[in-house]
Amino acid sequence: MGEPIEIKIDDKELNQVLDRLFEKTSDLRPLMKNIAGIMADSVEENFKQEGRPEKWAELKKATIGQRTKKGYWPGKVLQMRGELAASITSEYSENSALIGTNKAYAAIHQFGGNAGKNKKVKIPARPYLVIHLNQMNSLLDLAKNHLI
Repeated sequence: MGEPIEIKIDDKELNQVLDRLFEKTSDLRPLMKNIAGIMADSVEENFKQEGRPEKWAELKKATIGQRTKKGYWPGKVLQMRGELAASITSEYSENSALIGTNKAYAAIHQFGGNAGKNKKVKIPARPYLVIHLNQMNSLLDLAKNHLI
């Protein structure tokens, strides 16, 4: 048999890159803080534009009449008193970013459904917890730049 062939690879540069990658991913809190902020901005813009990319369904005439009597019209679709929009909170940790609300009626506006006495009122879905494509691209760029 011949002499064994030995291949040596100088992995110093690879190890440096892996060390930097490990450093940047061991605590993602700064990245998650920025992600939570972008998500909150996107939801705020959804309320401001009353839905996007598609506008939310208009209010029914009866609802507009009720709001007018109470002094809340003219106004915005999901902002009679602004409580839902004001209730949006975000939080983040080392490995997650969350956005949401604690309002009991929030889900019916996000997903739609039947509400009111005997569930006779049909409320259309008006999704406000939506990350717009522009913000989604910002999130991707942010994550890529964090890892570089």
